[in-house]
Parts: sequence; C-alpha cells; structure tokens
Amino acid sequence: MRSRFALFAIAMALLAAPNMRAQSVAQTPPMGWNSWNFFAVRVTDKDIRAAADQLVATGMRDAGYVYVNIDDSWEAERDSNGVLHTNSKFPDMKALADYVHSKGLKIGIYSGPGTKTCGKYAASLGHEEQDAEMYAGWGFDYLKYDLCSFIPDVMQKEAPHDKAAQMRLMIAAYDKMGKALKAATAKTGRPIVFSLCQYGWDSPWEWAPALGGNLWRTTGDIEARWQSMYDIVSQNEGLASYAGPGHWNDPDMLEVGNGKLSMAENRTHFTWWAILAAPLLAGNDLPNMKPEVKAILTNKDVIAIDQDPLGKQGHRAYADGEVEVWTRDLQGGDKAIAIVNVGSDRNATHPFHLNLAKAGLHGSQAGKDLWTGKQVTLSDGMPIELASHDVLLVRVGHAK
Repeated sequence: MRSRFALFAIAMALLAAPNMRAQSVAQTPPMGWNSWNFFAVRVTDKDIRAAADQLVATGMRDAGYVYVNIDDSWEAERDSNGVLHTNSKFPDMKALADYVHSKGLKIGIYSGPGTKTCGKYAASLGHEEQDAEMYAGWGFDYLKYDLCSFIPDVMQKEAPHDKAAQMRLMIAAYDKMGKALKAATAKTGRPIVFSLCQYGWDSPWEWAPALGGNLWRTTGDIEARWQSMYDIVSQNEGLASYAGPGHWNDPDMLEVGNGKLSMAENRTHFTWWAILAAPLLAGNDLPNMKPEVKAILTNKDVIAIDQDPLGKQGHRAYADGEVEVWTRDLQGGDKAIAIVNVGSDRNATHPFHLNLAKAGLHGSQAGKDLWTGKQVTLSDGMPIELASHDVLLVRVGHAK
C-alpha cells in the first residue's frame, strides 16, 4: 500500500488537472433517504414514489431531507449498443425522476465500477461515460458508486499479489466515473453528487476530493446495532481535517428507527453523525415510522449542528471511563458538546464529572440541551448521569 505522501502527491496532481470536476454540490452534508437499509433488492418504482410522498408528508423534506436515493437492483441488461436498460420494477426512470422532482426533492441512483453490482446486477465497467450521460439525461442528482465486483473482476485479476497496484486500479476507476460525471454535467447542466462507496480502503479522504468525490465511505457497512455504530464512530476519529464544504467523510447511512436500537441509541446515533458532519441518509420504514423516531430525525437543532455552514467536523475531546465527550466548532463561535455513556451499565458513571478544560472550554457555559429543548449551564466538575448509550447534547453560544 502506498504511503500517505504518495497518495497526497497523486491527489494534488489530479486536483491541478483541467478536467477536475467543480465542487458545486454538497456544500453541506447531503440529507435524504436511501432504499437499501429497509428494502434491499426488493425496492420498486412504487416504493420510491411512496418514499418521496412520505418525506413531504412527515415534514422530513422541510427539515432538509431532499435526496430520494435508489440503491441496488434497478438494472436489467445492456443492449447491442451498450445501453443499460431498467428492469420491470422500474419501467420509466425519467418519469420517476420527474415525479420526485415535482415534490421539491432530488433523486439518486446506484452503480459500481465492476461488471456487476453488489446484488449481481449490471454495473458500469467500460460504460462509464455512457452511464453518466444516461443518469443526467434521466434527471438524476446523485450517484452512489459501490466497489463490489471490481475487486475480483479487476483488482485481484490484474494485480493478484500487488496491493499497491490494486489500490491504483481502484482509484483510477473512481477517477474515470468522476470525469464521466463532470462531462455529463457539462453537457446537460445537471450537477450530480458523487458518493464513493469503497469502504474506506486506501484512505479515500486523501484522494477522493481530487477525483470530484463529494463524500466517501470511511468504513465497512453499518448495521442496526450499538457496537457497529460505536466502531464506525471510533474509526472516524482523526479524520476531521479532511471534511469540509463539498467533500465529506461518510460513516454510512443512518439506522435510526431500524433493528432493535433503543431510543437512547437512536438519539446517540443521530447526535454522533451530526457531530461528525456526516451525510444524513435515513433508511427506515417511512410509512410506519414511530412518532419518537420522527422526532429524532426531524430535530431541527440537531440537524443545524450537522448542517453548520462552517463545515468543520467534530472530534472526541476526551474519554473518562465509560463516558466520552465529543465537541464540534460551529459558525459564529458556537460549540456543540456531546456527552455519551458508551457503557452498558447505567451506574458505570458513578456519576461522571465534566472537565471543561479537556472539552476546550473555560468557565461555566450557558447553552441549550438539544434533546429536551431546555436551557442548561455546564460548569466544571458538574455531575452528569446518563442511561446506558444515552447522550447529552448541548449547543453553547459564543463558547469561551
């Protein structure tokens, strides 16, 4: 695997290239809904239309969730001209895109650089320009590009024992689609968000922006389990300097409302993603969403942390036993402070006593508890007791 210096040199060379795609989208982390977590390969045109309707009806659109993203399983086969056709589940992609746009929303699609997608449907290898122009012509606003079969089809086949060469092949494949999207945008006038889904391999945060990437996965797939969420958050620590307007670290889609996550875990999940300036792509069952789940996903104060225009990703300030303190600097001198009980025992804190200096603060701080809406004052040494996997999230104005 190449050194970070070598990766940086490649990224800078690409950045200077005249075909670099302008970062005109994703000035804040993209927000929306993706079909995979709930529907997987069962998703249909009807489901996407219903999701668009629900984003409007639930108020999620007005809260900022504007992308309705189709994940895998829309593809059929290519004809003799190489044109990729949709399968019977998606009879008319242009009509579907028009419907989603009529709701004041945007629409996303899915492919990959190999011959097949993760679900074994046709992908884009050798047809990158053709596919990108087709997506733009249909009216799509977002592409999730998933590595999957490119690993055996190209990386392992062409460089079976050379990891560095495999990584170069992967980067070149994403660069090719980045250029294709740029060309499609130039031809149609439709900017397309480019989401790299390659599981954090070879530190994409170091080279993806130069390829026109707007977001890139930093880890493997998330699951609706506390340990999965915590592991992903921990792996994102230290990446703050790579995020900013137009280019974001992506810890994967939201599992809020899925699986057996408790309401405390759902709150903490959403809080962490906001602190990390992460894309907020819900993946829950929208028609059957519980009111308490909707309240989490549409909490305007927490969303404002995620969407803060300064675009500065937060970090873990310190940990004390089974409690972690995360902070994020916000526009205008405000600061978000998230205190999380990561332990499984409510009494493990005994209680926890806040150390303001370790959180980068000096003296008592007046702020707002963003999950209760109440005004609070954080003071040095104050005792804080939290239930297992729960969080206290405070926004401090003009933090000292």
